[in-house]
Amino acid sequence: MASYRQSIPVDGASQARSEADTPSSRVMRFGLDQPLRLDSGQFIAPLQIGYQTYGTLNADRSNAILVCHALTGDQHVASDNPVTGKPGWWETVVGPGKPIDTDRFFVICSNVVGGCMGSTGPASTNPETGEPYGLDLPLITIPDMVRAQAMLVDALGIDQLFCVAGGSMGGMQVLQWAVAYPERVFTALPIATGPRHSSQNIAFHEVGRQAIMADPDWRGGRYLAEGTSPRKGLAVARMAAHITYMSDEGLHRKFGRNLQDRDRVAFGFDADFQIESYLRHQGLSFVERFDANSYLYVTRAMDYFDIAADYGGRLANAFMGSKTRFCIVSFTSDWLFPTVESKTVVRALNASGASVSFVEIETDRGHDAFLLDEPVLFASIRGFLSSAAAARWK
Repeated sequence: MASYRQSIPVDGASQARSEADTPSSRVMRFGLDQPLRLDSGQFIAPLQIGYQTYGTLNADRSNAILVCHALTGDQHVASDNPVTGKPGWWETVVGPGKPIDTDRFFVICSNVVGGCMGSTGPASTNPETGEPYGLDLPLITIPDMVRAQAMLVDALGIDQLFCVAGGSMGGMQVLQWAVAYPERVFTALPIATGPRHSSQNIAFHEVGRQAIMADPDWRGGRYLAEGTSPRKGLAVARMAAHITYMSDEGLHRKFGRNLQDRDRVAFGFDADFQIESYLRHQGLSFVERFDANSYLYVTRAMDYFDIAADYGGRLANAFMGSKTRFCIVSFTSDWLFPTVESKTVVRALNASGASVSFVEIETDRGHDAFLLDEPVLFASIRGFLSSAAAARWK
C-alpha cells in the first residue's frame, strides 16, 4: 500500500538517515509473498520502494511516464529534496507546461533499489536483525532495479508506460526496460548513456569505492550500526566522480586557473584554485545526503551493466522485434558516455528494425548537460513526446 509522510526539518545527516526507512515521499511496500528476484539468484523480501508522482493518470491509464534517476539522484525529480531543500533534479524538464508536461502526463519517479531515499538499500533496516543491512544486502544490478520498478508500476495498475525516460544510469534503466518489457514501453528516451559500462568508467568507480573503503570510519560497511560515517572517503569519491561529469572546455570556461579568494598562490595545500574549492564543496555537501554503502552498490550496478551479454554479444538481438519508439540523445562534450556509445545503440536499433531517432547536442557542459538548461534538449524531448502522443492517441 502507499503512504505519505511530511518531511521533518532536522539537520541534514539525521534527515538523510531517516529517509532510508521513512522517506518524505510515497512508499510502496511488498511483503514476504512478493519477493524481488535478483540476478545474483537471491531475493529481497520484504521490499520497499520510495516514489513520487506528478500529474493525473487518465481514465485508460495510458499517459504514464516513468522517469529513471541517475547514480546519485532520487525520486524527487520535480519537487524539493527533503534533505537539501533544493529543487528537484529535473525540475527544468518535468512539470506543468514543461517538456515532460504534467498537465498532460502522469509522471512516476522511484528511488532505485540499493539507494538511500526510501527504497530498500544498505542503509535500510534489515527486519531480521533490526540493524541496517550494510553489506548484508545482496548486490543489485540494473535489471534488478527495473524489476522493482515493474513491481511498482504493476501495483499502480498500469499495463503500458507511454514513455520511460532518463539520463546516465537512468538511461541504462530505460534501455533495460525496453529490452525486458518491450510490450510495456510505448516510447523510450535514453539520454547520455550507453549499452554497457566501459573499462574507463569502471576504473573511475573503483577509485571512488576504494576511497570509501579506505576510510577507517567505513568499518567494513557497518558504520551506521557503529555510529560512524566514512565522510572523508565518500567526499573524495564524489570529487573524483564529479570531474567526469564535466568537460575540459566547461571547466576552463567556468574556472580556468582562477584563484579562490586570494591574489597569489599560498604555497601550501589549501584550496588555492577555484576548481579545488568547488570540488571540496561538492564532496562535503554530498555526504550530507547520500549513504556511502549505497554509493558502492549503485556504482557496482552500473559496472555490471551490459545488455548484449545476454544476447550472444550482439546488441541488435536484444531489440529484435521491438515496437517501442526510441529517441537517443547524446552531447558532444560528454566523455563519460560519448556519442559513439549512443551511436552503437542507434545502429543496433536500426539493425533490429526498430523505430529510432537520434539527436547529438552541441555543448561544452559535458555529461551533466542533461541536468542543465539546454534548450535543444528541451525541444527534442517535447517534440518526440508530442509526435508519439499524436500517434498514440489518433
